[in-house]
Amino acid sequence: MHPRRSAVQERSVDTVDAIVEAAAHVFARDGYEGGTTGRIAERAGVTVETVHRYFADKDAILVALVEEHLDGAYAALTPLLTDLVTQSPPIADGVSRMLKALVALHRSHPALHRVLFEEAPRPVALRHRVERTMAAAVEAVTGYLESRPEVVPSDRRIAAHLVVQVAESVTHNLVINPRDGTDPEEYVRQTEQMLVRYLTGR
Repeated sequence: MHPRRSAVQERSVDTVDAIVEAAAHVFARDGYEGGTTGRIAERAGVTVETVHRYFADKDAILVALVEEHLDGAYAALTPLLTDLVTQSPPIADGVSRMLKALVALHRSHPALHRVLFEEAPRPVALRHRVERTMAAAVEAVTGYLESRPEVVPSDRRIAAHLVVQVAESVTHNLVINPRDGTDPEEYVRQTEQMLVRYLTGR
C-alpha cells in the first residue's frame, strides 16, 4: 500500500546490513581501538554521517555484531542440543559432539570474536542477552543429562552448568588465544576425557 515507504525501509535495512558487515571486517582487521566509525564508513561505502544516522557510536555497532553472533550461534547449536535431548546419545558421544560444534563455531572469524568478547565493553542489556543464551544451553544439557542413566552427579543442573561453562571456556580460548606449538585437538580430547570422567565416573 505504501511502495515508496517500503522501498525506503528496504534501503535502510540494506544500509544497516552494509555498515554491520563493514564493521565486522574493520574490527577483525584493526581491533577495537582501531575500529573507528570513519574506517567503518569507508569500508561500507557510506559517509560517517550515514553511519551515525543508524548507530550512535561504534559501541552501538558492536552491540549489533554481538547480537548477530549470538543469533547465529543459537541457530547453529539448537539442532545439536535438540538432538541430545530427543536422541539421548551416550555421554561420550554427546560430549564429543558438543565440543566439536563449539570449536567449529569459534573458528569462524576468531579475530572478530576476540574484539567482541574480550576487547570491547559490554553493556548490561547485552550481558543479559549472553546470560539468556547460556541459560538456554544449560537447560537443554540438563534435560540431556537427566535422560542418561550413566550420569553420576545427582544434581544434573549443576553438572550441566559445569559442562557448558568448561566446554565454552576451553573452546573459546583454544581458538581465540591459541597456544604456540600446541595441537588444539589435544586440548579438545583432554577436555572430552575430563568431562566424560566427571559425568560418568569412568
